[in-house]
Amino acid sequence: LQVVESGGGLVQSGGSLRLACTVSELTFHVNDIAWFRQAAGKEREVVSCLTVGDGTTIDGSTHYADSAKGRFAISKDGNKNVVYLQMNGLEPEDTAVYYCAVREIVVTQPKCSTGEIWYDYWGQGTQVTVSS
Repeated sequence: LQVVESGGGLVQSGGSLRLACTVSELTFHVNDIAWFRQAAGKEREVVSCLTVGDGTTIDGSTHYADSAKGRFAISKDGNKNVVYLQMNGLEPEDTAVYYCAVREIVVTQPKCSTGEIWYDYWGQGTQVTVSS
């Protein structure tokens, strides 16, 4: 299983970017897919995640970090193993390397997993830089 992020770049404060996470295959029936980010000198933190069951987002599974609520939106392409992170109203504090991660789920939980320790596969990351 491979995870590849794309869509990062340089944007001015208040601008938007859409990140894409392409997963080569989902062999488990249920998977959590998450976006994390790591700013320079800081620990990696979850931004958003969702749970996919048999290719479809499970209702109610989505999570957003407080910093992302109202500005970011996570979604899955219905026909492809691609998860997007639409980021609006970007601020300099959003500058970070953004990572996509996949967790293969054996027992489905009500919400997606927010701890990076739970994730099995990671992408290389994509840089997002927001200028003031």
